[in-house]
Amino acid sequence: MFKRMIEPGHGAWLIPLGAVLVLATGVSGATALFAGALLGILVGNPWLGVTRRLTKRFLAAAVVGLGAGMNLLEVAAAGLDGLGYTLLSIAGCLAAGFFLSRRLGVDDPTGILISVGTAICGGSAIAAAAPTVRANDEQVTVALATVFVLNGLALFIFPPLGHLVGLSQADFGLWSALAIHDTSSVVGASMNYGDEALKIATTTKLTRALWIVPVTFGLSALIARRNNAGDTPQPRAKRPWFILGFIAVAALVTYVPELRPLGNTVHGLATHLMVLTLFLVGAGLTRATLRGLSIKPLQLGVILWVLVASISLLVIAAPF
Repeated sequence: MFKRMIEPGHGAWLIPLGAVLVLATGVSGATALFAGALLGILVGNPWLGVTRRLTKRFLAAAVVGLGAGMNLLEVAAAGLDGLGYTLLSIAGCLAAGFFLSRRLGVDDPTGILISVGTAICGGSAIAAAAPTVRANDEQVTVALATVFVLNGLALFIFPPLGHLVGLSQADFGLWSALAIHDTSSVVGASMNYGDEALKIATTTKLTRALWIVPVTFGLSALIARRNNAGDTPQPRAKRPWFILGFIAVAALVTYVPELRPLGNTVHGLATHLMVLTLFLVGAGLTRATLRGLSIKPLQLGVILWVLVASISLLVIAAPF
């Protein structure tokens, strides 16, 4: 009976059913991601185009809603404390990515997309940078698949590692924001670690996501100069406007105390929406996506991820 339920082709009703169950049962973000990935691989996802569109919209809405549970006066300090780490990690990751791409023989667009995705915020950064580097569909798919697989693993690996090393919630929040690719998994991992970790991780990650804009414009200028086509109009980079929504909602709750009870309610709804988003992210991992992974880009993604995660952990956990 169970075997019949998970036959390929049944994803047309199992994916929506899974989404409903995730919301109804109140499972953790990690469980939701695993369930979505399991269904995506076993039965496929005929709603792939829909789930990808919903993922982007739900992620933006959830992040804005999470701002309703934040106190800017408290979390601003966390964002400022992580600014130096953010600058160094982004610059170091991009430099290492460009160097390793050449050494491994990864084509320039794919190498740049994986480097940017690792350095800033995963799929969002890849989507913003793809038009600028003039990547084709195959290159974008390979970059997204590489970052997605590692991003999903991080959601399961980071919390146990944090406990093993003995990271405080503040340190884990900072580490996850620096070393995990996508905002969704940063929130999921830090949510499982604790409330303080969630606040610091969200603030630091959203501050980090702002670097999509200058990095994308910088890539555009470099590519234009290298191609000796400075007068050629470049595609406009996508802006992460949801960050402004997060800050605006957090500011309202911070400076209008009467709104805090409503803010707590909105924050709770946003948390459930984030769990649903993680399920949809997992459902995007299909057999076709796995087949899109080639060895060299995957090697690049793994090496960059390990470098960023290990170096940032050493710096954060250092006794000085």
